[in-house]
Amino acid sequence: MAWLWRAGAKFSLVASAVGGGVTTALIATSDDPETALKLCATVPHRLFRDAVTAANIAFDYEYSLWGLPEGSIERERIKHEVHLRSAQKLQDLCFKNGGVYIKLGQHLGQLEYLVPQEYVQTMRESMLNKCPVSSYEQVCNVFKKELGDTPDKIFSEFDPIPIASASLAQVHVARMHDGQKVAVKVQHTHMTDTAAADHATVELVVNTLHRFFPSFDYRWLIDEISESLPKASYYLTLKQYELDFLTEAKNSERCLDNFHKLSPHIANYVYAPKVYWNLSTSKLLTMEFMDGAYVNDVKTIQKLGINLHELSTLVSQTFAEMMFKHGFVHCDPHAANLLVRPLPSSKASIWGRRKPQLILLDHGLYKELDFQTRTNYASLWKGLVFADANAIKEYSAKLGAGEDLYALFAGVLTMRPWNRVVDPSMDHLVIQGNESERLELQMYASQYFHQISELLRRLPRVILLMLKTNDCLRAVNNSLLQGSSLETFFIIGKVSSEAVIEAKMLKSKSLLTWLNVKLDKILLEVRLWGMQVALWLLQLRKALSWSNQPF
Repeated sequence: MAWLWRAGAKFSLVASAVGGGVTTALIATSDDPETALKLCATVPHRLFRDAVTAANIAFDYEYSLWGLPEGSIERERIKHEVHLRSAQKLQDLCFKNGGVYIKLGQHLGQLEYLVPQEYVQTMRESMLNKCPVSSYEQVCNVFKKELGDTPDKIFSEFDPIPIASASLAQVHVARMHDGQKVAVKVQHTHMTDTAAADHATVELVVNTLHRFFPSFDYRWLIDEISESLPKASYYLTLKQYELDFLTEAKNSERCLDNFHKLSPHIANYVYAPKVYWNLSTSKLLTMEFMDGAYVNDVKTIQKLGINLHELSTLVSQTFAEMMFKHGFVHCDPHAANLLVRPLPSSKASIWGRRKPQLILLDHGLYKELDFQTRTNYASLWKGLVFADANAIKEYSAKLGAGEDLYALFAGVLTMRPWNRVVDPSMDHLVIQGNESERLELQMYASQYFHQISELLRRLPRVILLMLKTNDCLRAVNNSLLQGSSLETFFIIGKVSSEAVIEAKMLKSKSLLTWLNVKLDKILLEVRLWGMQVALWLLQLRKALSWSNQPF
């Protein structure tokens, strides 16, 4: 065990030395001495805290599990305890450092297919509702710098207490002088000071840990964290991120424009808050205030007269259209960023039902898929839905998984083992959401940990973000339906297949090719019609079996 302690100590010393060197270089090269001095005061301390926590966690695993036989009951019991301790240590570190670290904790809470359940549970319970809050004085300072005056002068009313706070910003309710109620998103001031340094620090810690403990390989996580930050300008000399809310505002308008132009059949069912450009800057964003229920607030949604299955289908179709047809994807669709309200133009049915309208919030994290990537991704999902093993293998390889990890890639995307992925039955991808399935997933994640790490290391960043988006949507569907539904996969199969046909039409250069594509389209429509009929019959059978149950 002496070598382990020496490795941890050496790691802490290396991290501290690097931190000191980086901050010294910042002062020497910076054009903004005040910011550089602030970084010099915070970075070494945060880096040392990171190093100690990481070494502590690594040492706990190695020491606690030393000599315990693999697969033994005692080893599993001890491992569970170490997971809990380590998750708590990591949670404490995220809260102490804030900012990017909160984002890291939130992301870990979504990685059910890779991270032990103890980490997932710990992060989910804390990271979404315990984000840091900037003081009203700090908010006023941002307003003065950006708009030249305090919020109480700019608005007729401004609530100093935020209604929501996330890792990068917080939201206040205000009222404009014409009486319009608005939501004002204010960036946390500390983000522009430490975001770049924090990212570099996390990268250093993960890479150094992998060097001393090769089995600890989370280097792929660095790429995901890089993409999880909003669009930023990165100055190497200042090591400073400028998180730009104007880009977020442009994203929201482009998103709605895509639906009106490319998906007009559901455009009215998808909405984003109107932006008030005259009161928005790179660090302030003033938007239309939206009334609605969070997409995981099942009781409120039902009180609004909205059918949960219909809402789940709308969520799936919205993001399927983005991924497979628009190529411009909102990559942070967790429950706090999705609201639902009754469609304003709809009237209640005789049963009191209302059509849902999905409201997309927080447009800071978008990713563009080029034509080839979008087509390959659509082709992969078409293969998954129709259980086409050859297509899954071909397009997994084209997307970067390689010819050896295609089955694992399919499993990560669907949360289904390979034998279920290629099962020809209609409901082969449906997740029931029960405890036995959860335990099965955890077993696979543990069994194939190194292969999954290698897969995530290989995949390009854009596909890593699609996985993150997939995880968020799965969590939303699970909260609505306690699992996934057949309708969800029917929608995914339909939209992905249509996108593949459209791509083929664009590339067809001869009459014969065009006729072949037209034939493919007809065959696809027949196949989808057959699936739709089978789906209706299955729903009818379920309804009849439910009505025959004794009360």
